[in-house]
Amino acid sequence: MSPQKKIASEGPGSGVQERSSWSGKWGFILAAAASAVGLGNLWRFPYLAAKYGGGAFLLVYLILVITFGFALMMGETALGRMTGLSTIGAFKQFGKKFAFIGVLASLVPFIITPYYCIIGGWVSKYMVSYLTTPADVIAGDKYFTGFILNNPMTYAWLLFFLACAFIVVGLGVQKGIERANKVLMPTLIGLSIVISIYSLTLPGALDGLAYYLIPDFSKMSVNLVVAAMGQMFFSLSLAMGIMVTYGSYLDRKTDLEQSVRRIEVFDTGIAFLAGLMIIPATFSVTGSAEGVATKAGPGLMFGVLPKVFETFGVMGRVMGFLFFALVFFAALTSAISLFETCVSIVQDMTRRSRGFALVTSGVLITLVGIFVNMGYNIGLGWDPMHSIFGFGEYQDFQMLDFFDFISNTVLMPIVALLTCIFIGFIVKPQKFIDSVRESSDFKGAKLFSVMIRYIAPICLVLIFVFYILNTMGIVAL
Repeated sequence: MSPQKKIASEGPGSGVQERSSWSGKWGFILAAAASAVGLGNLWRFPYLAAKYGGGAFLLVYLILVITFGFALMMGETALGRMTGLSTIGAFKQFGKKFAFIGVLASLVPFIITPYYCIIGGWVSKYMVSYLTTPADVIAGDKYFTGFILNNPMTYAWLLFFLACAFIVVGLGVQKGIERANKVLMPTLIGLSIVISIYSLTLPGALDGLAYYLIPDFSKMSVNLVVAAMGQMFFSLSLAMGIMVTYGSYLDRKTDLEQSVRRIEVFDTGIAFLAGLMIIPATFSVTGSAEGVATKAGPGLMFGVLPKVFETFGVMGRVMGFLFFALVFFAALTSAISLFETCVSIVQDMTRRSRGFALVTSGVLITLVGIFVNMGYNIGLGWDPMHSIFGFGEYQDFQMLDFFDFISNTVLMPIVALLTCIFIGFIVKPQKFIDSVRESSDFKGAKLFSVMIRYIAPICLVLIFVFYILNTMGIVAL
């Protein structure tokens, strides 16, 4: 197809607006897979696998990916390809009264991208630190807190990471995102394999491998299933507007079903390798999986793992650098996808040029990122989660936690549920099935229809309820 899709434009300074597109099937697959492979794979998947009996969690997660995840990803991507628009325009095309779903979906990347780039800045700092600082210093108990409370440093690393994402997105879909992913994704996979192999050579690591791979069905519970659903849901970049946007750049000849299956393989493969890197290595150092099972997110990434690398002796700095380089690439590919989604939304809303949308999105994301980062310095005394929702003890949560709660725990499950209702009962699955069949047989059509209408909505309600209860401290996931 033509390198650019042209859509009619209204508004000042425009006549015809050029819309980007992928150069081909693999450009889309690599970009979508890169979006899915992010921090969630690297700092939450190993934690959940360690907590919920290793292989038992892996089995449940895999089943959910090929059923629940497949249906939602197919629905979002097909919606984008059918309409050639990002979230607001895509839903609005079926009637103005449905535009509110697109508006809610569009809020998600604008909320997530700023704080994701803050964490990306932390990762960048650690990656560089392993080139200049001894591993035992980085593993110190006060190293991380000393850094995030350092005003100039945190803002500088935030802006550095933002600039990396901005440059790639600024180069465009084909020359920027596609080219970057052709380098970043193979590098990311290669680093994952190298670190995994090294982890397995450590004394006692094979015990960790057995713990990770052999199912412990005594750990099976409702909490395990809900945790696996939540991890799968967030990991696959669902309900963020990303898959709708990326689908809108896709031509009608691309086999959509096959492409989505390959994206799932990439994402699940990296998540599996994350567990293979982290669980055996931690097992080798501590003799159990407790070091991983009791820590998720920043606590695992910036607390537990540097202590593990410290025990590697002369290899500590090398493995620390390689690992954080891997995390940097994973964070950057996801940030690029989120940033691109914001750009696409602004471009469709304003009917202005891509350059205008890029600058507007960049300024907004930077300002919000600086605001959220203030929660670690001049806004350190304010706990929005406690002040607004009454959750936890005062000062248990930061501004970043508040933004994460609004986007991940509240908006994303609601958007996904509304999308299922929209596809399943308003537009009807057959319209989407017919669209997908323009490029493939769609062997999973029956699965898609049943999942999107009945099973996925129930799963999403469970995710929403359990994650609210988890935030309130009533249940532990």
